[in-house]
Amino acid sequence: MKKYADLSPSPRIIMTPGPVEVDPRVSRALSYPMLGQFDPEFTSLMNETMEMLRDLFRTANRWAFPVDGTSRSGIEAVLTGLIEPGERVLVPIYGRFGYLLAEIAERCGAEVVTIEKEWGSVFSTEEVIAAIDREKPSIVAIVHGETSTGRLQPLAEIGHACRERDLLLVVDAVATIGGLPVETDEWKLDAVIGGTQKCLSVPSGMSPLTYNERVEARLLKRKRIERGIRPEGYSDSGEVSFIRSNYLDLAQLQDYWSPLRLNHHTEATAMLYGLREGLRLALEEGLEERFARHRLNERALMAGLEAMGLNLYGDPACKMTVVTCVAIPNGVDGEAVRSQLLADFGIEIASSFGPLKGRIWRIGTMGYSCRKSNVLLTLAALEAVLPLRGYHPVAGRSVQAALAVYREGAGQDE
Repeated sequence: MKKYADLSPSPRIIMTPGPVEVDPRVSRALSYPMLGQFDPEFTSLMNETMEMLRDLFRTANRWAFPVDGTSRSGIEAVLTGLIEPGERVLVPIYGRFGYLLAEIAERCGAEVVTIEKEWGSVFSTEEVIAAIDREKPSIVAIVHGETSTGRLQPLAEIGHACRERDLLLVVDAVATIGGLPVETDEWKLDAVIGGTQKCLSVPSGMSPLTYNERVEARLLKRKRIERGIRPEGYSDSGEVSFIRSNYLDLAQLQDYWSPLRLNHHTEATAMLYGLREGLRLALEEGLEERFARHRLNERALMAGLEAMGLNLYGDPACKMTVVTCVAIPNGVDGEAVRSQLLADFGIEIASSFGPLKGRIWRIGTMGYSCRKSNVLLTLAALEAVLPLRGYHPVAGRSVQAALAVYREGAGQDE
């Protein structure tokens, strides 16, 4: 009989835009005993998780809960729930994940209209509003933080413009929630989808989301009507196009997360433990303090990279705090550098996609991975590896530059 080795993954310092290192306290929570999904103790954990998600998303929405599955499951659940065949959806694209929104909307039967921006920049509010007025969509779907390019799209004025025009605004905040401000109510965002495996430092496997009563009204209208049942908000006038997914049907998931607790699926118990603990840690740290920690480590990383003579990629005016993109020097094999960092130092950084493949490295400073020791080790490892690949920074300069930033930021969380 074939024998298999005990599972023993290598320890890594993960400095990518996700997934990132899991907080040890989250790992501990994942190992706790199972509870039945209708156990009152488990129901209490579900309710607490919803309450914490409202705080994280900065919303008073009734609905704030996780969809079981990776971040894409939350995106699909929202778009599948909202988009009816033939509906016009505007997707502003400034990186890889804008294309994903467009593809999912198209699969839902939408008439998708896109506008595109060169990778490394974002849209002005005026550009998006002009496209809205020109194309007249009923839904706008946009990425908040585009990890493929390290850019952050401002949303406040876009949200207000959509609300004034009675459009629904759907936001992919997978890469920003828990690391950068996401002001759901203040910015007039109708539906926001987050992720666990980035700034929350929880394993991939759940997609926390929130949506308001405007979205809920549309879900109820589309809810598949069983014989003799008419849910609140349903009107017999007009034709109802029911939601074509069962697993990702937010109308049914609402019933599961409501006090009714109507059975829909078996909840991912351990993942809910992990998400709840990740949320608890984020709120215990304090969101403003957490954002400041990400900014401090970003500044230290950028100072070190620039001290090595490396060039940062993209428009600095719209840079994401939690992702730093670095132009690979001419003549340097970027993949060889990444491989050697992993083999010799156990440090993983990322490459990119599409037009940026082979042109940049992406270094994440997210969640539990976003700490002083990781930044300094990454800079020191790059200094050691780059000369072997034909690029010769001044030894020790990058770490000293980063340490200077930390000294200046003394008193802030690292």
